[in-house]
Amino acid sequence: MTTIEDPTTATDAADLEAFVGRFVTDLAAVAHAATVVVGDKLGLYQAMAEQGPATCADLAAATGCDERYLREWLSAQVASEYAHHDPATDRFWLDPAQATCLGDPSNPGFLAGGMTVASSMHKDEATIRAAFTTGAGVGWHEHHHDLFLGTERFFRPGYAANLVERWVPALDGVQEKLEAGALVADVGCGHGASTILLAQAFPNSRFVGSDYHGPSIEVARQRAAEAGLADRVQFEVAGADEFSGTGYDLVCIFDALHDMGDPVAAAAHIRSALADDGTWLLVEPAAGDTLEDNANVVGRIFYSASTMICTPGSRSQPGARCLGAQAGDARLREVAEAGGFTRFRRATATPFNAVLEVRP
Repeated sequence: MTTIEDPTTATDAADLEAFVGRFVTDLAAVAHAATVVVGDKLGLYQAMAEQGPATCADLAAATGCDERYLREWLSAQVASEYAHHDPATDRFWLDPAQATCLGDPSNPGFLAGGMTVASSMHKDEATIRAAFTTGAGVGWHEHHHDLFLGTERFFRPGYAANLVERWVPALDGVQEKLEAGALVADVGCGHGASTILLAQAFPNSRFVGSDYHGPSIEVARQRAAEAGLADRVQFEVAGADEFSGTGYDLVCIFDALHDMGDPVAAAAHIRSALADDGTWLLVEPAAGDTLEDNANVVGRIFYSASTMICTPGSRSQPGARCLGAQAGDARLREVAEAGGFTRFRRATATPFNAVLEVRP
């Protein structure tokens, strides 16, 4: 008789070694992530990008940081291949790719802000762990403030690179409306980065940003004033199913629908607020329709973020639909159709975003 070995108990030495290697690699990355947040917040990467090859003493003088702490931090960057070191001169530097991703927040390739989001997830671990056992929600407003800072700094470069240049032109007739003068709502706008980018690109149009999180709206108002846009851009504290106004030519939701407790109610409100020939620009994390479709590095990021941020946020709101950050086009289409829309298509995409055109 043939004995079938239980795959949950059998251990192959090669498989074990491979998984140990994977785990140690991940542990190193998680440990290093904290140093990235420190370097980003203190401007260390920017100083390195500006100075070029420099000694630890040079960087200490430029940044006002303690030289011994910097020595250890720089060593961590080299060990993680986030920086280079010349042992002959004891100088450290960033190559052009590292400088772009770590030291230039204005560049579309800037990524360091994402580590601040990850850092906030660790700071909120006890709160989320408790929610696992009670089933309670955890609202956006209940998270560590690093989540708000990191979200803006991580997503804004992608919006700056794509929103005006690629996403708007991919929508049927929308760019022409914006150039002529349109009324636009940006729902779930957070600190207003997307709203302000659109307003700067289309000076004949008017914009209304909304978010239920009052402190984020205060930041958005300040950013609009600093940009000289207060006459055409306004912000209000309001949920996605209650923002004010009608006759919008364009309503936008950037990476926020899956966080909502009742996305169908949000879709229905958007439908009622749109002009008859209006467009809903829906940007969501890139995802396929099955778990297997999303078993990749992008899915790994978004499923983890969804576990710690998005699903608890939706659970905290009426409806508690919990779409998750890997909803996929099929489920998003269902939401749109339930909200009264009849046309739905993927207009374009990036490695991190699905860009969807939804129309009445």
